[in-house]
Amino acid sequence: MMRTLLFIILILYSFSGYTQDTIEVNKLTLTYRDTLQLDFYSPKNAQQAEMPLLLLMHGGGFAMGKRDGNLESRFCTEMAQKGYTVASISYRLTRLNDPLSCDCATDKKVKTFVDGAEDLADALVFLSNQQHLAFDRNKIILAGSSAGAETVLHLAYMNDDYRFKHINAVKIAGLISFSGAMMNASYINESNAVPALFIHGKKDPLVPYGTGAHHFCSVEKAGYLMLDGPKTMAEKLKKLSVSYYLAYDPEGDHDWANKAYQETEIIHAFIDDIILEKKVSNASFKSKKIKLK
Repeated sequence: MMRTLLFIILILYSFSGYTQDTIEVNKLTLTYRDTLQLDFYSPKNAQQAEMPLLLLMHGGGFAMGKRDGNLESRFCTEMAQKGYTVASISYRLTRLNDPLSCDCATDKKVKTFVDGAEDLADALVFLSNQQHLAFDRNKIILAGSSAGAETVLHLAYMNDDYRFKHINAVKIAGLISFSGAMMNASYINESNAVPALFIHGKKDPLVPYGTGAHHFCSVEKAGYLMLDGPKTMAEKLKKLSVSYYLAYDPEGDHDWANKAYQETEIIHAFIDDIILEKKVSNASFKSKKIKLK
């Protein structure tokens, strides 16, 4: 009897894995503005109108990276297989010939964040207006890696800052940051605070885990710019009773901008527990700290 039961469990387990791995995913490439394109992923034959949209911005210091790189494509496909529609967007690489180093003037860095937020907002407006793309317009989750994460955070949380006020406001349900930070977490308030998942290395030498200078530039450098990382942002969300997951590697560095693409189970749990099931609201605040290796 035990042998039979074990055999049945093994068959069920194998079938479950086989089912997810073989879900067919459709991919559609669209131009959302000028020459900027996005890839829209959706599971074939699914009830897409009920699905949330996960919108991804790749990393690369606003100088490199692709919406359809190996990491990005695998991530988007896997998340679509888990039951989401996913969009991965290209955006202006404004620092292509002037990297975001300590020699890059602070005003240029700020303008870079603003330009990225403009592109992200335009992509969101475009997607929302495409009636042939079926997804739940009330459940849009922004995700970004490194430069993409910084863009996501600034669009979501700094809309009251005069430099971002001109950008089209799009309602979002949550955000996901891989090794990202923002200029000033005090702009997170009751009107814009949405649940967040942060994945970060505590020893990141480019983007602070707490509060610190961008690239840890010294104060006399032209590119000195203070940033608030996930620890500081999480503390702000906690004060506002807005839920968050903080996943961190005590010894990790900026590699988590790429390694986080593999943490699809944590991402799926965050979206399912907080965004979709609405198990957590401002009235029943929940935070979770996850130690990564």
